[in-house]
Amino acid sequence: MIQGIVLDMDGVLIDSHSVHRHAWCKFLETVGKKVSNHDLDFILEGRRREEILRHFLGELPASSIAEYGRLKDKFFEENFGRIKLIPGVRRFLDMLEILNLKTGIATSASSSRTFGTLHRLKLDKKFTTVVTGDDVLAGKPDPAVYRLASERMNILPQKLLALEDAPCGVEAAKSAGIRCVGVTHNGRAEALREAGAECVIPDFVGLSVDKLNQLCNSKGAGAPEPLGRRIKARP
Repeated sequence: MIQGIVLDMDGVLIDSHSVHRHAWCKFLETVGKKVSNHDLDFILEGRRREEILRHFLGELPASSIAEYGRLKDKFFEENFGRIKLIPGVRRFLDMLEILNLKTGIATSASSSRTFGTLHRLKLDKKFTTVVTGDDVLAGKPDPAVYRLASERMNILPQKLLALEDAPCGVEAAKSAGIRCVGVTHNGRAEALREAGAECVIPDFVGLSVDKLNQLCNSKGAGAPEPLGRRIKARP
């Protein structure tokens, strides 16, 4: 029986990709680096800030990474008002709380941005565990962030379900031994399935735990464990 749900933050909990693209583009222009829209797709792959900076700017000392990170976050904050919750996610989290299912976050975002975002959106009390990119040495697709979430939640990986919007995030969850559901509304469903997602949903509108269980049973391989005690097995 599934005992907990672990969500990625950007693209799963919050609709922030356009704000990230703008912030990274503005930051990179500030340091004299012009990139195409296609190049910016790299920032949506669940990478840690250090990896993104090195991808675009090469090897950097720790002091530069910290300074550039603060500058990028400044540009992000300028447009924070444009960030919205993924439709239906607040109600979904309320439902998990009623069902006594533990909830966690496993994100590549920095600790300061993660906790700041949760506080401003009044979601900081919704999660029993929050693991950020600052807590691990390697970002997704390395499974470290999900392994640490499992450890901190005190739940075995096979008793967890992850929700991810990027193929490398799906790979990270699966490599940690955690089943994974994809979340996307931007045409990446097939890439998520190829990465190992058991099913793909566009958002959380009208999503009950029963329905999520049915989707996993109908799309996933084999017969996964039911999500919570109130779920009946499919005939």
